[in-house]
This record gives sequence, C-alpha cells and structure tokens, in this order.
Amino acid sequence: MNAYGKDLDGGYGLGDLMDELRAIDIPRIRFTTSHPRDFDERLIEVLAKGGNMLDHIHLPVQSGNTEILKIMGRKYSREDYMELVRNIRAAMPDATLTTDIIVGFPNETEEQFRDTLSLVEEVGFEAAYTFIYSPRENTPAARMEDNVSMEEKKDRLQRLNKIVNKQSAEAMKTYEGEIVDVLIEGESKNNPEVLAGYTKRNKLVNVRAPREVIGQIIPVRVVKAKTWSLDGEMIAEKVEVK
Repeated sequence: MNAYGKDLDGGYGLGDLMDELRAIDIPRIRFTTSHPRDFDERLIEVLAKGGNMLDHIHLPVQSGNTEILKIMGRKYSREDYMELVRNIRAAMPDATLTTDIIVGFPNETEEQFRDTLSLVEEVGFEAAYTFIYSPRENTPAARMEDNVSMEEKKDRLQRLNKIVNKQSAEAMKTYEGEIVDVLIEGESKNNPEVLAGYTKRNKLVNVRAPREVIGQIIPVRVVKAKTWSLDGEMIAEKVEVK
C-alpha cells in the first residue's frame, strides 16, 4: 500500500496523502498493510503528528534472516528492517508494532530461524500473524524444493508463538487499571451480550455497554488483561484517557 504514488509525477506519495487525510473530520485513520521497503521518512513524519492517525503500525517482516529475505524477494535486509524500526520508535515511541512471519521457508536452517526469534524479541512486537510455509501456485517459491519437514515447521511455529504470546501478554498487562478510548464496533464474537471494539493502538476490548454506543468512541476502564484482549467497564464521566 505504501508504494502509492511511485508511478505519479511530482513526488507525491502515501505520506502526503495521509497528511491530507489528517485534515478530514474522521476520528480515526489506520492503514494496512505496509511494505518495509516503501516505508519512508515522510510517512513516519506524518504518522508521528498524531491526531486521527492511529498509534499502530503493521509492518510485515516475514523472516529475521537476510538470506531468507533475499530468497523471498523482499528487497530489504534484516538491518534495513531494524533501521526502519529504530526510526519509527524515535518518532513514535508509544506506537504498537505488529507483523507477519513465515516459518519453514525453503532452505531455512535452524540458525536462520533463530535470527527470526531474535528479531521478534529485539523489536518487541505486541502481536504477529504467524504461518507455516506452504507452496503457492505460480509463485517463484513454488518452484523451490519444500525441504523443511512439516515436523520441523510445526516445532518452529510453536517456539515462535511462545515468544509472541509472551510479549503480547506483557504488553496487555500494562493496560490494567488504565482508561482507554474504545471505538465500539459491535457484538463480541464470543458473547452477544458483550460489545467489542479497539483502542487507538489496536487493542481489542470487550465491555458490557448499551447497544446504542455501537459506532461510537467511549471511555473504558480496563479491569483485566488477557493475552490477546482486554476486559473493561464503561465509564460515564469525562476522564483523561491513555
């Protein structure tokens, strides 16, 4: 998505478009998914201005090893990615970073997989969509030998998810007792008597509240943190929110 504008004259890119969107009377604007290769300084500058730009960036890394990234055709190295993360953190220290990761890509060794684990810990992702590699028809990878056993792929996925789950739970725990603004989207998937929505940092919050608040942003006090969601209670008074 953030390759937007590269085929236009005048150097107008996604950062410029997002800057114009900041002036529109929309409470929240978030975009996905961004490619690390095209995430430039202008976009970081605009997102750091805040306002209706949300403090959540989904930045798929896929692998923490430069050689595997090269085989994947990702057009960036591990160090390129880490430099981008450092730039984002410098401009937006409170931003939530999430990612996508594939394990068991053709020719991935144990050592290369460990590079992915170390990158996940170094960045401190608060969530990740993790996948076992499987060939996709008509892609360059489909012509490669799928030479990592399914047993090894499953083991790597389990080890990766253990770290991601730990980091997510730790991040969620910091919200207990805090008051957050939640955009209520509708019923909870697990309980129709509970409503669900998201914070500015894309944290899922479940709260008992009247259905009239669906589509609204309401203050919620977080009473319990789980690995992937927060339980809260609606509050009526105006308060400072996180």
